[in-house]
Amino acid sequence: MEKDAYIKGRGAQGNVRNRFLEMSHEMRDDFLEYCRLEGEEAESNKTRYLKVFPRTIVNKVDSPDVGMGYSMNPYQGCEHGCIYCYARNSHEYWGYSAGLDFERRILVKENAPKLLEEKIKSKNWKAHTIVLSGNTDCYQPAEQRFFITRECLKVFLKYRHPVGIITKNALVMRDLDILRELAADNLVAVNVSVTSLSEETRRVLEPRTASIKKRLETVRKLSENGIPVNVMIAPIIPSINSHEILPLARAAADNGAVSIGHTIVRLNGAIGQIFSEWIRKAMPDKADKVLHQIEDCHGGSLNDSRYGKRMTGEGKIAEQIHTLFQIAKRKYFSGASYPHLNTSLHESYKDGQLKLF
Repeated sequence: MEKDAYIKGRGAQGNVRNRFLEMSHEMRDDFLEYCRLEGEEAESNKTRYLKVFPRTIVNKVDSPDVGMGYSMNPYQGCEHGCIYCYARNSHEYWGYSAGLDFERRILVKENAPKLLEEKIKSKNWKAHTIVLSGNTDCYQPAEQRFFITRECLKVFLKYRHPVGIITKNALVMRDLDILRELAADNLVAVNVSVTSLSEETRRVLEPRTASIKKRLETVRKLSENGIPVNVMIAPIIPSINSHEILPLARAAADNGAVSIGHTIVRLNGAIGQIFSEWIRKAMPDKADKVLHQIEDCHGGSLNDSRYGKRMTGEGKIAEQIHTLFQIAKRKYFSGASYPHLNTSLHESYKDGQLKLF
């Protein structure tokens, strides 16, 4: 792999330094030349799955502007490779880089279903919607191999516990049988992320995600089966997908979504460097324009960590985006709303069966 070659099928174009580690890794030119002469790869671009065994799986979400109270993540790292993903920074806590390591070193929590069952059966637990996943996609490619998300859904169904799902992968349709049963008692809702109607844009922004066609089909099929779907038009990136807000909203409505949501991109932590390096390779002609417009949304910085402002932005460009989004909601989703899930059944099913008295 040449040092400056565009790495197809990945979002990040290299590994950035982990802020928690004293040592850093550098790919030297003389090593790359040696590999070229020997006909060897300098590094493998293959994905590795690493099993980990956490002690807990349900996380309380304290951030006031996230919109969920509890989340759980069967996997850490995400092979989808979305270049803008805020979760990249969390990989540094595991000793990896937020760049390519985030996409190629996937941590697999095989004991997640067992930990979930222990949590929601505990005496002091009161039912609150638990979201799969608040950090990395629970239906990323690893799920095809490990089935952890499906096993967790079985636990939610057994104990009649509400669950939310966030994904951009059509693999969620594999579990339609369980989702239908959950939906019959208003115990599930799904958020499907659709960031563009352009496959060209999708391929460079989110290289290993489901196609736009597949995602919209997923919205339609879930809706036809009585499962409420919210489409997340997120993140909005100025001059990349900001012009698509109205057509995206219309596509969501036409395929049965009950609501839409959005955020404005913020490049927190290591993501500012990762995104900047990526866009100068993937979209060199518009790189400066996009980066300056992102900065315009965050007071001159690529990131804003203030609650209430970090995902909404401020300034003229952010105001234009919000105005367009409000027009889209009035035009295509007037009177529609995302449901509150049922928390009343779980207590009667805590031992795994319905109490009659």
